[in-house]
Amino acid sequence: MAEHGAHIATAAVADDQPSIFEVVAQDSLMTAVRPALQHVVKVLAESNPTHYGFLWRWFDEIFTLLDLLLQQHYLSRTSASFSENFYGLKRIVMGDTHKSQRLATAGLPKKQLWKSIMFLVLLPYLKVKLEKLVASLREEDEYSIHPPSSRWKRFYRAFLAAYPFVNMAWEGWFLVQQLRYILGKAQHHSPLLRLAGVRLGRLTDQDIQALERKPAEAGVMQQPDRSVSEKIKSALKKAVGGVALSLSTGLSVGVFFLQFLDWWYSSENQETIKSLTALPTPPPPVHLDYNSDSPLLPKMKTVCPLCRKTRVNDTVLATSGYVFCYRCVFHYVRSHQACPITGYPTEVQHLIKLYSPEN
Repeated sequence: MAEHGAHIATAAVADDQPSIFEVVAQDSLMTAVRPALQHVVKVLAESNPTHYGFLWRWFDEIFTLLDLLLQQHYLSRTSASFSENFYGLKRIVMGDTHKSQRLATAGLPKKQLWKSIMFLVLLPYLKVKLEKLVASLREEDEYSIHPPSSRWKRFYRAFLAAYPFVNMAWEGWFLVQQLRYILGKAQHHSPLLRLAGVRLGRLTDQDIQALERKPAEAGVMQQPDRSVSEKIKSALKKAVGGVALSLSTGLSVGVFFLQFLDWWYSSENQETIKSLTALPTPPPPVHLDYNSDSPLLPKMKTVCPLCRKTRVNDTVLATSGYVFCYRCVFHYVRSHQACPITGYPTEVQHLIKLYSPEN
């Protein structure tokens, strides 16, 4: 048994294949960064909706754009994503032998580069959007007053019923691949790496030396005379590279802080946080009280602030405490992600149906 274990360890080192702990750690790094940044943006948006509200509304698109710049910078200069480079790994084109391997500083070939960007950046963005769509359809199906046409209703109910099984199959595919990787039956811990035509390997001594020399060589090199268009292209490339470098430097420094934020605001610690930060419920804003002359609020308490008619199917928005017609506030919140009275960032799940004794 000991000889067999030693043989496996030697083969792994000779193969330069990272352990399952290394690949899972680098996968979890970017997974932790997103919710941590999302919480930071949410705090900013709640503190100043006028200036920072757009960051919350367009968070997915802004994060995807920055992630695209970051990953393209690392893939083209280190042959690895940000998290892979952080853990001393690189992407190796399938079919390359140990002797014919490119240095990490050479970057990935264009085909593998764009495939990697698609699976690292575009696929997670589409997955997040799909999950939000599913959540929105479930809420609409559960709380909608007027049901949709029978054909559309059958379609999206079938979609909602099938989605958990599709998601389970997707996650199961990754789990099986990881088990095969642990048992030494596969070169990839993720099927996406196989689809991209690459595998992960550790940085060699030559790679590390080349990565250390590259900034110094770039500063020493002198560019020959070029045309105006070439200079403009070069300036744009330098600007994009500078943004990506700033992102990577800031993220490298703040990654542990972001992981701490993700842990601190995770569901497991919510009860602890509530007990430590419990405060009495604040009163509604004075300038928006019913006794004020604010044009946003009707004089009569039974009138909906949105449609200016007697409320139907009373629903309170938990974010601010104001009451509206369900249809009015549902469509407003789904479109604007904010309270129509206070402007506080909110979501559809914060709507609470009010039941009177007559009902």
